Amino acid sequence: MSLEDRAKATAKNVEGKAQEALGNITGDPEDKAEGKAKQAESEVRHGMEDVKDNVKKKLD
Repeated sequence: MSLEDRAKATAKNVEGKAQEALGNITGDPEDKAEGKAKQAESEVRHGMEDVKDNVKKKLD
């Protein structure tokens, strides 16, 4: 698994949290929804990296 991929996923999560918070402050439902979507994408990316790690461990 790539440390770079994990870092990108973490950055996407932070970006999503910030966007959701901005949406909460401004009352913009679109920003809130986009922020939550970015956080969900980050979770999926982390999950994929976990699967890759587990497969690699089993092959080694």
